[in-house]
Amino acid sequence: MPVQHNHQGKLVLVVQDDADLRSLLCDVVRELELQVTEATDGNGAIQRIRDLEPHVVLTDLRLPGGGFEYVRTLRTLYPSCPIILLAELGDHHAKAEALGCGVRAFLAKPVSLLDLQRAIIGILDGESDPSG
Repeated sequence: MPVQHNHQGKLVLVVQDDADLRSLLCDVVRELELQVTEATDGNGAIQRIRDLEPHVVLTDLRLPGGGFEYVRTLRTLYPSCPIILLAELGDHHAKAEALGCGVRAFLAKPVSLLDLQRAIIGILDGESDPSG
C-alpha cells in the first residue's frame, strides 16, 4: 500500500543506468500516482531537468556522467530541485559528502521501496530530512 499524500501528478525524474532497476524505481513512483520521466546518465538528467523542471530528482550516484561532481552541477544549475541520492551500502563517506552537496535524502542500496516512497513524499511535504 503506497504512502498517503496530496501530491498526485507531480513530476519525478528517475536517473538510473540499469534498465531493470530504472523500471522498478519508475513503478514505485507511479504507485504514488506521481508522473515520471527518465534519464540513463548525468548528461541526460541535466537536459531533462532543464526541459521539464521536475519536482524531485531520484538519482543513482554511480552512473555514466554521475558522481559527486554531477550532483554539485545539478545543485548549482537547479538549486530549488530536491535530490534523492541512491548509493551502495558501505560507502561510508558518501552520505556526508552527499549531504554536503545539498542532497535532500540519501538512501543506501538495496533500498526499501517503502522508505523510498516515504522519502519522496517527505520531500514533497517539505520535510527537512525525509531519509531519517
